Amino acid sequence: MDFDQARYSREDLYEPLLSEKNSTRVETGEGDSPLPDDLTRDSVELPDLSEPELARHYTRLSQMNWSVEMGPYPLGSCTMKYNPSFTEDVAADPNAAVHPDRSVRSSQGTLELLYDLQDYLGRIGGMDAVTLQPPAGAAGEFAGILVAKAYHEANGDDRSEVIVPASAHGTNFASAAMAGYDVVELPSDDDGRVDVEALDAAVSEDTAALMLTNPNTVGLFERDIVEIAEMVHDAGGLLYYDGANLNALLGRGRPGDMGFDIMHYNVHKTFATPHGGGGPGAGPVGVVAELAEFLPKPHVRERGGSYELYDPERSVGKVHGYLGNWLVLVKAYAYIARLGDEGLADASAKAVLNANYLAENVDLEVPYSPFHHEFAATAGDRDAADVAKRMLDYGVHPPTTKWPEFVPEAMLTEPTEVESRDSLDDLAHAFNASLGDSEEELEGAPSRTTAQRIDQTDAARNPRLSWHALDDGEE
Repeated sequence: MDFDQARYSREDLYEPLLSEKNSTRVETGEGDSPLPDDLTRDSVELPDLSEPELARHYTRLSQMNWSVEMGPYPLGSCTMKYNPSFTEDVAADPNAAVHPDRSVRSSQGTLELLYDLQDYLGRIGGMDAVTLQPPAGAAGEFAGILVAKAYHEANGDDRSEVIVPASAHGTNFASAAMAGYDVVELPSDDDGRVDVEALDAAVSEDTAALMLTNPNTVGLFERDIVEIAEMVHDAGGLLYYDGANLNALLGRGRPGDMGFDIMHYNVHKTFATPHGGGGPGAGPVGVVAELAEFLPKPHVRERGGSYELYDPERSVGKVHGYLGNWLVLVKAYAYIARLGDEGLADASAKAVLNANYLAENVDLEVPYSPFHHEFAATAGDRDAADVAKRMLDYGVHPPTTKWPEFVPEAMLTEPTEVESRDSLDDLAHAFNASLGDSEEELEGAPSRTTAQRIDQTDAARNPRLSWHALDDGEE
């Protein structure tokens, strides 16, 4: 199959600012203002555009950005998959516009949906009780660790440490530290999995929990998970499941059956609610029965054919307003209900199949296998960041680079279950073409995109949030 690079090139795109198109100066009027003089103006320059001009302006701008609507977004560990539009339609239904302060009596439909979603997630994860309150995966982690802390305190245990693998998400370390724990970093063994001997040395009466992802960050299933769970439990600790990679297990394995006591669900990764952009999210938390009394309040339960709110006896309190981000939860519910058991199992099968198909067709070494939904390739003697930037010139989004750190020049890739064979072939061609380019081409990439290579660190730390910075002549 030939790769049509021109089909993806966007180098000729340029869209002027609205102020550069057509504008009209409008006098603001006279009169005293309560604002300081340096915050007021006598007149303002406002765009003066027709509706077609305005629509085309924003359409052109959208074409300068990459999105899952344009092509694959194979950021390893992030699970950036396409979100089906039907879930948006369900959330936009006027009947879903329920004010959170409505009475329980007049919100029975809302509570029934939330109760059913708690049940769905509990069954999927092998958990006995689920809270829907946390507004993001990281917030779910923090809530889960608070539950673990409350459990130990209720038992009179003063535990001070949480064990976290070196390959874990940074939020694991942060969640444990925010909850007041000392973090014990656990190295990986030569196979890329948990070093059981190191874990045996780390576990003690001070261990509150081990936070673990399974499959792990490089897509490897922890084959010693039963032994790991026993080691932690024998020391009186709890086993926490980071739901980042649940996409690989749907319908095939449940964290609860592996010995996990607490888990959070990233519904944006696993159940197709929006990911990123700073908008509302959801990170439900599931627990085994003995931890249910510590879940955040209020909780939804069914009593005598109707639904009510109640506060678990030893609740850690509220971790978010009301019952969580309702419309995000509606989307997760719709996705699960539409796919059902068979559809969810099929999704995980395709996620694993796509990752293995793509890895087989890229000219990169994959040091750890057999992997599941994602793989960590190494760019070898090439700079992974340069290869990633060059892939942009071939019209695809690159994978996660430089992480995890124990893979040299890592390119952590997760195509997800939604990609077709054609899109995977395009990705493979982009990988291989970039690897075949000269050092000069790699170092100068991207050269065919609207924006060239930027200082990513400075952009994150000192974002330019207004076009006035350009107008003021800043570089």
